[in-house]
Amino acid sequence: MSLIPATILTGFLGSGKTTLLKRVLSEAHGQKIAVIENEFGEENIDTDILRTETKEQIVQMSNGCICCTIREDLRETLQLLAAKRRKGLVEFDRIIIETTGLADPGPVAQTFFMDDEIAETYLLDSIITLVDAKHANQQLDDRQEARRQVGFADQIFLSKTDLVSEAEKEALTHRLKHMNPRAPIHAVHFGEVPLAQVLDLRGFNLNAKLDIDPDFLKEDDHGHDHAHDHDHSHCDHDHGKCEHEGHKHEHDHGHVHDEHCGHDHHDHEHGEHCNHPHHHHYDDDVKSFVFRSERAFDPVKLEDFLGAIVNIYGPRMLRYKGVLNMRGTERKVIFQGVHQLMGSDLGPQWAEGETRVSKMVFIGIDLPKDILVQGLEQCLV
Repeated sequence: MSLIPATILTGFLGSGKTTLLKRVLSEAHGQKIAVIENEFGEENIDTDILRTETKEQIVQMSNGCICCTIREDLRETLQLLAAKRRKGLVEFDRIIIETTGLADPGPVAQTFFMDDEIAETYLLDSIITLVDAKHANQQLDDRQEARRQVGFADQIFLSKTDLVSEAEKEALTHRLKHMNPRAPIHAVHFGEVPLAQVLDLRGFNLNAKLDIDPDFLKEDDHGHDHAHDHDHSHCDHDHGKCEHEGHKHEHDHGHVHDEHCGHDHHDHEHGEHCNHPHHHHYDDDVKSFVFRSERAFDPVKLEDFLGAIVNIYGPRMLRYKGVLNMRGTERKVIFQGVHQLMGSDLGPQWAEGETRVSKMVFIGIDLPKDILVQGLEQCLV
C-alpha cells in the first residue's frame, strides 16, 4: 500500500491558513483530504465550520474531506487516523496538518522520521509557510518563530499583497530569499491557491534537484570574485532548500542543524554588492548560505564532519541539502536533513561531460559559516 502524503501548513496569525483550509474542507476539488488542526490554534476552524455536538475528534465534510482536531499528541492522532482508515471507517488519500501560529514546524516534521509506525504509513511531502505581507516585517523582527517558519519552508505564499506597495512587496521577497533561497515565493489572494501548488510538491523527497532561486545565484556571483579561486571551493550565500525523505536511511547523527545558518555576515555582504540600498537594514538570525566545490568529497571525512556538526548545531540547523560529488562513485550523492536528522541516498549518474560540482545549502539560526566552510573544505579530496 502506498504511503499517505502529508503537508505541513504553517504561518503566523492572520496569514490566511484558516481561509486556505476552509477551501480545502468545503470546495468540490474531488480529493479526499484529512485536515488535522491543532486544537490550541488561535484561529479555530471549529467555530466556523465544525458546529458539531459530538465529542468525536473526526468530522466528515460534505465534499468527502474530513477534519480532525489534535487533542493530545500529533503522533497519536496520525496513528488513530491510519487505524480508522485501515478498518474502512474513514476514507482519505492525503493529510494536511495545520500548526498553530506560533509553532515551530521542526518537531512536527521530525515526527515523520522518528517514529517507525508513522514512517511506514505516511510520507512527508512539504512544509508550506503563509506570510502576511502587511505585517510580516514586524513579525519577522519580533518573533523568531516567524523567522524559523520561513527557514523551514519548501513553498512560501504571500497573502495580503494588495495591502502593500510593489516596492514593499519586493523588499519583503528579498528579505525572505536571504533566509531561504530554496523556497519559491508566490502571492496568493484570500487563500485562493490552486491545490496543485499546495499538494505533491515533493519538498522532502531525496532527489537530484537542488532548487535555489536563480536570481540569488546571479546576484551573488557578481560580488564574489573570490568565489572562483584556484580550487573553486567557495561559498556564496544563496539560501537553501533542503528536501528530505528516505526514512530508510535517516540516521540520528549530526548534520547541520536547524536554527541558523552561518549567516550573520551574509546579509550585509550581499548588501554591499546587490544594488538594493533599502535592503540591508535587517540582519535576521535565520539565514542561508551555499557551499560549492568542483573537488570531490572524501566520503569518510565528510560523514564524520557532518556527524559532528549535527551533534553540536543540530537544534539550530533548520534545513540543509546537498547534491554531492563523492569520490568512489559515478553517481550523485544526495543528502538532506532537518535538525539532527539526516538522510542520504545515491542519485542518478553524472552525465557525460557534466561538470561534477558539489553544491550544498544550509538554512539555520546563526550557524557558524566560517567553521562550516573550513570544515567542508578539509573534507575535499
